[in-house]
Amino acid sequence: MTQFSDLGLAKPLLKALAEKGYKEPTPIQAQAIPVVLQGKDLLGIAQTGTGKTAAFALPILQRLAEDRKPAPRRGFRCLVLSPTRELATQIAENFKAYAVHMGLSVHTIYGGVKYGPQMKALAGGIDILVATPGRLMDHMAEKSAIVSGTEIFVLDEADQMLDLGFVVPIRKIASQLTKNRQNLFFSATMPSEIGKLAGELLKDPVQVSVAPQATTVERIDQRVLFIEAQRKRPLLAELFADSSFSRTIVFTRTKRGADRVAKYLNAAGVEAASIHGDKTQGQRERALAAFKAGEMRALVATDIAARGIDVNDVSHVINYELPNVPEAYVHRIGRTARKGKDGVAISFCSDDERSLLKDIQKATRQTIPSFDRRNDKQLAAAAAVADKLVPADRHVDPRKADPRNDVPSELRRKRQRNRNGGPKGRPDGGQNGQGRQAQGKGQGGGAQGQKAATANNAFRGPKRQAAPAEKRWSPID
Repeated sequence: MTQFSDLGLAKPLLKALAEKGYKEPTPIQAQAIPVVLQGKDLLGIAQTGTGKTAAFALPILQRLAEDRKPAPRRGFRCLVLSPTRELATQIAENFKAYAVHMGLSVHTIYGGVKYGPQMKALAGGIDILVATPGRLMDHMAEKSAIVSGTEIFVLDEADQMLDLGFVVPIRKIASQLTKNRQNLFFSATMPSEIGKLAGELLKDPVQVSVAPQATTVERIDQRVLFIEAQRKRPLLAELFADSSFSRTIVFTRTKRGADRVAKYLNAAGVEAASIHGDKTQGQRERALAAFKAGEMRALVATDIAARGIDVNDVSHVINYELPNVPEAYVHRIGRTARKGKDGVAISFCSDDERSLLKDIQKATRQTIPSFDRRNDKQLAAAAAVADKLVPADRHVDPRKADPRNDVPSELRRKRQRNRNGGPKGRPDGGQNGQGRQAQGKGQGGGAQGQKAATANNAFRGPKRQAAPAEKRWSPID
């Protein structure tokens, strides 16, 4: 049986692994670590929860330790790109745990927090940087991050990068990297667009695949409950009446839907919190910490958080709404049955979601056991009570929903053009009210003009949004 010591890892790494209780490498680790240690490019395909982070973190740490040299100023020796803040934090924590006896620096960069501390950390150089693409591009634009000295480039969860529209930023970042680098791509699935990107950036890669694409963990007990859309909430409350639902993640398609479901669960006496792209970083961290500590039974999340939630002993995953993208189903239910444990995944399916269920079963090559809870009189009565507790949200046909509807509002920012030549956001060309004051003086003169200007400042009426500079959606997290 393969041991970590058989893979050629250094003693400081083996000591850190022993302290964390790791005994045997997972299949993806056993196959990937020797390849990365040899300096070859790697394309790794493995479903979530199989130990992908250690598969690239351990050999990267060893390579950097064997060739010790200072990181370039405002640069980094290894760059790991992650699609979400939670996943970036999780990856960085793993790097730090493995490098505890090696003296290598690890930092994270993502949106939703201040730039100052990030710029300060970058100034002196970093051994390993874990970043989200948008925030890294912001630092690159400000010249506070220089990527040209990167020796190892890692793209984690590449398929979710595609779902969130990060392919263009990734290409822009990669274009500024040195050609003499090692590239590591890891993904749970391999859509054609990601395969194309891998072909552009990888050089003679070794492909490692430990499971067929879009397969689900065998230890997960999966089931589908057919239910009317308006009766999902009482059905959810009915499930939580079972005490075995001790640590449950509930997935919705939209941010507003996540907030509504969490509000309803709290009204029904179930401790719950929501986590999605429009929550501040502090709110997301507090909700996740409370869930990990067992202070709440339910965490309601959207797909943007599906792969950034690494919580032990998640008993159940509930798909309150089926995902638009079939592969997202695999990532959602992969939050349970981790590290060899068992888990349960329950999916609600309304009539207008049947096509989504068909796509999921086709992608995962399985028929999920189903149970019909439609026309349940008890649920119908409970639905009326639920509407009084929390008014029902307007139903949206899932087939017409934007698969990127969970993108944080900060990612949807668009530049504003001043059509009259003044500073950005100031149509009158003035600053700090000076333009309006001058206009008021010109109209009324003297004190009357000042009063007019004051009145204008006091009530400006509804603001008209300037036309966006471009229609293309551009993530900048």
